[in-house]
Amino acid sequence: KETWMALHLDWNDEAAQLVIEAMGVLAAAVVALQIAQTITEEEVIRSAHISAPTRVRRFLSRFMVVIVVALAIEALVATFRSAHSDSTLLLHAAAMVLAVGALLTGWGLFIRLNRAAEELEPEAMQEAKREDHKLK
Repeated sequence: KETWMALHLDWNDEAAQLVIEAMGVLAAAVVALQIAQTITEEEVIRSAHISAPTRVRRFLSRFMVVIVVALAIEALVATFRSAHSDSTLLLHAAAMVLAVGALLTGWGLFIRLNRAAEELEPEAMQEAKREDHKLK
């Protein structure tokens, strides 16, 4: 609705604000869909029990990709919104960008530390790869 209204308005600040808000709503919808898909694939299709390090790493990686991308898009939307309306909100947008960086750093550290545990159980990785064929 907002995008349709923006297309019928002249391209001014109000139209730009409507398009930016529509992008934010679309990003939230995609995040909800991706999280639902991840949970469905792991719990229903694979009927996997998340106990092995390989399972945990794969599940959290899929979850974190969705969250990090959504937060990055929201930070971009907040940056544009604050540039068009209230420049004092740029601090909040910068904090969101820093939060995305912190999440990426923590995620990378988790994968690095979990990799050592994964090498102790190579059969768990083979089992996870076999289960991937269910999704193809």
